[in-house]
Amino acid sequence: MPVNFKIDSSIASFVDKSTLLKVLTCLDESEIETPCLIIDGDKVRRNASVIGSNIKECKVFYAVKANPDLEILRILNNEGIGFEIASGGELQLLSELGVEPDRIISSNPVKTFNFLRYAGQYGVNRFSFDSYDEIDKIAEFIPGAKVYVRLAVPNDGSEWPLTNKFGVELDDALALLLTAQKKGLVSEGVTFHVGSQCTNLYNWNIALDKAKLLWSMSETAGIKLNLLNLGGGYPIKYTKSVLSIQKIERHINVLLKDRFPDTKHIHLEPGRAMIGDAGIIVSRVTGKAKRGDENWLYIDIGVFNGLMESVGGIRYSYIFEARNIEGKKRGWTLAGPSCDSFDVIDKNLISVEPRVGDLVLILSGGAYTTSYASKFNGFSLPKTIVI
Repeated sequence: MPVNFKIDSSIASFVDKSTLLKVLTCLDESEIETPCLIIDGDKVRRNASVIGSNIKECKVFYAVKANPDLEILRILNNEGIGFEIASGGELQLLSELGVEPDRIISSNPVKTFNFLRYAGQYGVNRFSFDSYDEIDKIAEFIPGAKVYVRLAVPNDGSEWPLTNKFGVELDDALALLLTAQKKGLVSEGVTFHVGSQCTNLYNWNIALDKAKLLWSMSETAGIKLNLLNLGGGYPIKYTKSVLSIQKIERHINVLLKDRFPDTKHIHLEPGRAMIGDAGIIVSRVTGKAKRGDENWLYIDIGVFNGLMESVGGIRYSYIFEARNIEGKKRGWTLAGPSCDSFDVIDKNLISVEPRVGDLVLILSGGAYTTSYASKFNGFSLPKTIVI
């Protein structure tokens, strides 16, 4: 049966029109089992062509954790993109595609023994770190490896902060670089992360100012750094407009010309920005209920099998089927399919009332959805379909 969705003008600006058209055409022409994630391969290629293009001397390494689907990795491999990984499982996927080791880096500051062993055997030779124990581990498994220290930087204005767990201050960073050098590693550079879904342009100012200070301190101490890893953080549209990649990169490029004019090795690790807005999740309404003053709406994907980021504050935009929609808009508590009361996706979704059985499109669902998903309560993982 042909699908018929009502696309609100307030929602239309949050999705690439060609991507939405391809997904609607796919739903028209195919029987799709829900929940599933449909990825627009052409949108992934367009993102790959844009990200990093406004930063001089920039090499792009896709953060595989954002979405490790093999077909997506194949597309990016064919585009010549590098890859950032954290585990043996991610490295195994890249090995299936024959990705060369010099196109792979690992920016997880604390790595497992098995991963380091496998990475060394594969030939991966560039790693981040932020502790003395990590220096000993890397030196044991991969003598002579190139390493870059992770600085702690502010994540103000980022919808998914990445502070506290990783990163060190300037004096500690310098001491770590010196120790790594003494242990036979190559202290090559510095990295940081401004936070995922960063909407504060000036986080990059603070981070690059701090990196420049470490750069100067290291040179005074006898270490000449030559690698600056900018991490990730570029935002995508979920429920509001955000800074464009072009604007962010032009801003970063001006800062780099001023603070790092002679640096030839600039790395970038996009994850969400590469794949997030290329994906639309297709789900189905499975139930409705009135509980006290709350209107509850249930769908067949939830925080455990795909929408875990909603727990941390990420909110999505939704498009419901139009043929069965009834009444005026009202507030809904949107919940997933499991019997766990933690499985709540949104507590203030404003929408007209769909009927049970209707489809719902969840926009910008390409990143950190299927990669977070589990089979809790026996619910299946959303299948990824690349079109």
